[in-house]
Amino acid sequence: MTDWISANGGRLRAPHDVEFDTADPARQVLENTVAIPLVHLGAVDVIGADAERFLQGQTSAQLSLVDGHFAPLTAFCSPKGRVMANAQLMRVAPEHYRLILHSSLVEPLTQQLSKFAAFYKASLEPQDNIALIGLIGREATALTEVDCDLTPPKLWHQATCGDTSVLTYPGPQTRYLITLPAQVAEELFPRLLNQCAAVGNAVWKLADIQAGLHFINADQQDTYLPQMLNWEALAGISFKKGCYTGQEVVARAHFRGQVKKRLFRVQIEGDECPDNGSEVVNESGKRVGEIIASQVDAYGQPEALAVLSTQATEEPLSLNGHRVQLLKLPYALKRQDPEDLVDSTDATTQADSKTKQV
Repeated sequence: MTDWISANGGRLRAPHDVEFDTADPARQVLENTVAIPLVHLGAVDVIGADAERFLQGQTSAQLSLVDGHFAPLTAFCSPKGRVMANAQLMRVAPEHYRLILHSSLVEPLTQQLSKFAAFYKASLEPQDNIALIGLIGREATALTEVDCDLTPPKLWHQATCGDTSVLTYPGPQTRYLITLPAQVAEELFPRLLNQCAAVGNAVWKLADIQAGLHFINADQQDTYLPQMLNWEALAGISFKKGCYTGQEVVARAHFRGQVKKRLFRVQIEGDECPDNGSEVVNESGKRVGEIIASQVDAYGQPEALAVLSTQATEEPLSLNGHRVQLLKLPYALKRQDPEDLVDSTDATTQADSKTKQV
């Protein structure tokens, strides 16, 4: 359901890419505020009396923390600990959860998990009627408060009013992800454009790269341990919960220090973005990793995320003869427990809300 995009001048270049005629979109982010249809992301809802218990056994998140305020990152792994999908996990209502993930994985993850959901009172439902809109820039907070009637939450939390939720994302500029029914987006998006510019989702992807954040696509399934995507540094793994698929491998790799590859931010010499999977080599021409995401920044330089051997980061690196320069990640490469991101105000707010409902 993308009529609201085309009605406002957007064009789908591919299933996961949209563009507008707005000039210099990456620079617009630096100087103004932009609204972005996030067509590369999709939503899957998990609904039912056993939804929490079912997800607890499948994903790296601690489900008891997902309370309608805290909305952590999470990962679904193979029995060998490789990421089959990574996502942000929200609670929409009691017995109703929502996963935000790369749109190419909506159907594969639904099919994979439905085989196990059959043993629970839970069902997985792809949400084709849910629109995802990104806001980035100096007026993003004000627009969210005025046009969505929501006060933006802190990082990896959600604020919800009716069918609309706002999630706060990291990055060099203020940015929010809005989830809402497509029919509501038809009215909201043009109203936002009275105050900001419409730009393609390449700008959001660039902000993810600059934030050191990557949601894998269908071509990258079953390739990386969560730690190779820095997922534990982003509080995407609870090491305090019980078993889930792949948990033993993920925990062993962490506690025995066996993770020899990590996600790095890099800048690539030249003006063309490399393809995903392009090899990064050391001074001797030996492969030390690969590119998993890339976009051109506001200055015409390709920025990328690469999974690299940790032993190779002290030597000169290149890609197709072009110099590869490491950039600083905006977070420390150390474990961050999701339990530490939930404070007492979340529980208090939730309790107050339940009291008012009673």
